Amino acid sequence: MLLELQELSIPTLDNKKIIINKTNFGVKEGSIHAIIGPNGSGKSTLAYTIMGLQNYIPSEGKILFDGKNISSLNITERAKLGITLAWQEPARIEGLSVRKYISLGIKDKTNLEEKIIEALEIVNLPSERYIDRFIDETLSGGERKRIEFAAVVAMRPRLIILDEPDSGLDVIITEDFFNIFNKIKKLDMTILLITHREEIGMVADYGTLIWHGETLVTDEFPLVMLRYCKKAGLKEFCKRTLYRNGKACFPEDYIDRIFSGEENL
Repeated sequence: MLLELQELSIPTLDNKKIIINKTNFGVKEGSIHAIIGPNGSGKSTLAYTIMGLQNYIPSEGKILFDGKNISSLNITERAKLGITLAWQEPARIEGLSVRKYISLGIKDKTNLEEKIIEALEIVNLPSERYIDRFIDETLSGGERKRIEFAAVVAMRPRLIILDEPDSGLDVIITEDFFNIFNKIKKLDMTILLITHREEIGMVADYGTLIWHGETLVTDEFPLVMLRYCKKAGLKEFCKRTLYRNGKACFPEDYIDRIFSGEENL
């Protein structure tokens, strides 16, 4: 496992309540792993804690990265190990060129232009149209989000934590997400995807369902999604969503039996 959480509990800032309670799961290297669950379940809190943001401190348990306990490391130290977080809201660095913004995180500056162009192409932004643009009000929210993705990809981290990358953005359709994520995966980067739109998680290999701070299941993503649908009472949504490569992950009669209690997950 590239990332492992062992009995990890995360309290509120005042330590009066536990947001995440003794979670245990692992993220396989080279995979896309989605964290799903209803709003308020602690998904973003978990992402910020893994990244090591200030004030997001576990009350117990461990965070292991490539077998090393990183629980006491700060955000800079974790970044040096190859962990990167992309925020819900894209960066707003007004006046900086797209070329300059993407180049900032690239450590090896050899063939810099080629690396910037490749990163833009991965997120489906034609380099000839965007590389000389400036980050300002002329860019849409969707364009800013893609440019942030490009900057993260260009850094070549080992683990990318994407915190609700689809938040508030209708301009990036589901199929486009799938395309971008699969391109990133082919570059041997691991993605931990936090999403409030569970259908976006269908790009994932594996998933973890968190329900109001409790980890209910970690498994192949369609099984996790089915468990979520059953817990939330979303049978028809499940039938519409659980498709891969144009094929249903489960027969409709099987889903019916799961919801009627005739079958157990």
